[in-house]
Amino acid sequence: MSASIENRYNLFIGGAEVPAAGGGTRTLLNPATNAPLTTVAFGTADDARHAMETAERAFRESGWAGDDGAKRGRTLYRLARLIEERAESLAVLETLNMGKTLKEARGDVAYVGRTFEYVAGLADKIEGETIPVPGPRFDFTLREPLGVTVHIAPWNYPLLLAMRSVAPALAAGNAAVLKPASYTPLTALALARLAKESGVPDGILNVVVGGGAEVGEALVRDPRCRSVAFTGSGEVGQRIAELAGRRIVPATLELGGKSPVIVFPEADLDRAAKGIAFGIFGNAGQMCWAGSRLLVHTAVREPLLERLGAAAARLRVGPGTAPGVEMGPLVSPEQKERVLGFLAEAMDGGARAVAGGTPYADGPLARGNFVPPTVLDRLDDGARVLREEVFGPVLSVLPFDGLDDALRLANATEFGLLGSVWTRDLAVAHQVARRLECGMVMINDPPASFPQSPFAGVKESGIGSEQGRASVEFYTRRKNVVVNIGLPRTKG
Repeated sequence: MSASIENRYNLFIGGAEVPAAGGGTRTLLNPATNAPLTTVAFGTADDARHAMETAERAFRESGWAGDDGAKRGRTLYRLARLIEERAESLAVLETLNMGKTLKEARGDVAYVGRTFEYVAGLADKIEGETIPVPGPRFDFTLREPLGVTVHIAPWNYPLLLAMRSVAPALAAGNAAVLKPASYTPLTALALARLAKESGVPDGILNVVVGGGAEVGEALVRDPRCRSVAFTGSGEVGQRIAELAGRRIVPATLELGGKSPVIVFPEADLDRAAKGIAFGIFGNAGQMCWAGSRLLVHTAVREPLLERLGAAAARLRVGPGTAPGVEMGPLVSPEQKERVLGFLAEAMDGGARAVAGGTPYADGPLARGNFVPPTVLDRLDDGARVLREEVFGPVLSVLPFDGLDDALRLANATEFGLLGSVWTRDLAVAHQVARRLECGMVMINDPPASFPQSPFAGVKESGIGSEQGRASVEFYTRRKNVVVNIGLPRTKG
């Protein structure tokens, strides 16, 4: 490993590392051991206001918004190269703070670098249009940055999901204030340092650590807030939407999921089992788009469950920094107890554990926030584990008999983020893709996304989309200009 944990981390406001205004701090724990990891400044509404004031001033005075987009693009490209150069230290920091394996953290950091590369290329392609109108007039549009944008990030992909919205906001010329999750702020603070090093003007990227109810709400309520991006729970998302609605500011909300994975009898079961395991046990199941509901045709139910049970049993579980570990701990003791509560309730209700199902009883795994990779079969249709987002390594299985039955089960949820289908029948694949009520569909592939492709959900999985060219346009406003170019009338 090539990273070291500092004894203390401060907020990052105006290009400087500063303590919280009230002197507040919080001790962060290593999820693999629950031993103290480091101390971080913990801000209040006063720090939120300071960050917003600083960002507003930088937006007005630094030239970032008015610079040629190519210049912004070059700065963000330098940031992408710095991320690439410091990738290992960022990955280790992410693993120690959040718990995911080093392999997963390295992939996340690489994705962040590619995201900055992508938006850097769009920074000088924010274009208006000309519109034909009657008379001797020239009608054209401009796209201008919004101003100060607010970003409230989750703890499951601390750096990746923060930068998924911050990067396009910066490319469009805005100033950003980021509130990372209280559990996992370290890589956001580290990236803010890299942004300064790359040449991003002071005050254009600010990071305030603090509680959501105080700091998060203060940021959205602030009169300088011109947009908000939030990734997290549905309950908090509704609150963010309410606050943003009161101020009539645009919001992107990426919320929960209960993603169905549909396996038809003609599927390649070996390939499907591998992809399904990746889609539920990756990041210890702490993914909004985790394939947590397996809908399997009765004809292949047993052979598929046999493969999945073996795959879960083979997974090496342990600290994310340990060599060869394939699944790390959950982020916190509270999250561990929440997931174990789902398991206990399901088992009490008669579910069969094909794999896992019970907590680790002793040893290092019992001391950390580890939950065994679990596959639950013979569930009642109304079981809570089938309806609610568990956010842990728990796969729930339901059988189906035909296409219509599979789609009925797949769409019987308030969420609509991702759907997956495994089949060799192209007609079935396309029919399912059209009829699934979700924002994204995977066919014969585990969950995957790219900086250039949109990430979006429907129903209670959120509103708006992130990534792709539209992500930069979201952080601009459209202005229409009409010029009368007719000759003035002469007298007489």
